[in-house]
Amino acid sequence: MSRDTLTSGPSLKPAGALGAVEQRGIEPVPVSERTGNPLQLFWVWFAANISVLGLPLGVALVAMGLSIWQAIFVAAVGSFGSFALVGLVSIAGRRGGAPSLTLSRATFGVRGNFGPTAMTLCSRLGWETVNTATAALAFVTICSLIFNTSTGAKDVPMLTVLGVALFVACTVAVSGLGHSFILTVQKWSTWIFGAINLVVLVFLAANVNWAAVAQAPSGDVASVLTGIGMIAAGTGIGWANSGADMARYQSPAAKAGALVVSASAGAGIPLVLIISMGSLLGASNSAVLGSSNPLDTIRDTLPPAVAVIYLVVSFAGLLLSNHLSVYSAGLTTITLGVRIKRVYAVIVDVVVTTTASLCFLLIADGFYGPFITFISLLSVPIIAWVGIFLVDMLGRKSYNSEGLLDLTPGSGYWYRNGIEWRALGSWLAAITAGALFMKVQPGDTPWYTGPLHETWIGQNGLTWVVAGLLGAVAYAILGGARKESAQ
Repeated sequence: MSRDTLTSGPSLKPAGALGAVEQRGIEPVPVSERTGNPLQLFWVWFAANISVLGLPLGVALVAMGLSIWQAIFVAAVGSFGSFALVGLVSIAGRRGGAPSLTLSRATFGVRGNFGPTAMTLCSRLGWETVNTATAALAFVTICSLIFNTSTGAKDVPMLTVLGVALFVACTVAVSGLGHSFILTVQKWSTWIFGAINLVVLVFLAANVNWAAVAQAPSGDVASVLTGIGMIAAGTGIGWANSGADMARYQSPAAKAGALVVSASAGAGIPLVLIISMGSLLGASNSAVLGSSNPLDTIRDTLPPAVAVIYLVVSFAGLLLSNHLSVYSAGLTTITLGVRIKRVYAVIVDVVVTTTASLCFLLIADGFYGPFITFISLLSVPIIAWVGIFLVDMLGRKSYNSEGLLDLTPGSGYWYRNGIEWRALGSWLAAITAGALFMKVQPGDTPWYTGPLHETWIGQNGLTWVVAGLLGAVAYAILGGARKESAQ
């Protein structure tokens, strides 16, 4: 029986060695090496979500017409709720000891899994592009404070390129090493950068125009629902199909509930704080809503020395998110079929995102429109996959390690010509249904408007709910996980 040649061999150094370059690809982690605990994942998700990207999400909530209290409520429901999905997917990682999309072969078939894997890779590369572009904007803004240069990326292209290069180099240095190093970096970064963020947030709060915030009108129920959907799509849903990537090292004794709480609370706490602050800044200063650089507000609101400190922290916070994303993207690239070791897959991924981020910074206009459009588009296929994968988990308590790596007709997950049509068909149907309610508008002119966009569902931004529920229900009706697949 041939095995998937896209995986690398066993670790050349002990799994827990801090300086070891992780040699494992997508092959399941041996039970003897699964010694992790949920608290480790809490630090991972907390550090990954200290990111300054929460600020523009908060600004977008105010732009939708929500009051500050509504924005805080929306941030809490959207963040904690969506990362609970990440925690649920993590349970599969504990069971199978493999990355999310490798385990997904059991659900969709070794060939049928290509579509969800390709979409996941697009999501990871997209988020890495957003992270890299935002970090470069932070670097440009720091230079504007120190050297009195422009804050526009297009005005200072050399500084923009330098910011991207610096961020990418730092990303590769951490994500290339792998699991053990990431765990250590995320834990200590949570304490260090979390504390600095709290201090700077106090400065920001002291400079908020509270009178303007108090006068901001409240939005209706429809706006609140739309806001929850936007936050969910921009936070946990974007990470949901990577939930098992870090949890594959979790001990079999780890409780399922603890895994859910570690992801939900670990990400939810910092996200609510930063998104709420973004909402405060947006409500107190209308100029923020039209800014091409979301970090201009930091520059203009804080004293120069404090602004520089916060922008440096912002750069580091984006790095904490990005190296985790790049790590997952490397595993997804291998699962997709690229014959390369994980450490080299990381390099390939960052080359793509470096190019994309430079195009975004030096060619595209604006920030908020493309950013919101991006997260809204990708949320539909991702949540459809989540719905199907979670239903599959209900009937599958274990995974056949050999079957996950065997791409031949002898695989336990070959099904019919390598495709589990019940799962793949449900996924495609869910995406198609979601597209009917969708509107794609990164700027002033819509690119696409679905025929059902004007309905209550479409107007309230609930496309992702339709996709997730339809995918899950369709797959459940068709029978869910095949018992003979779990060995």
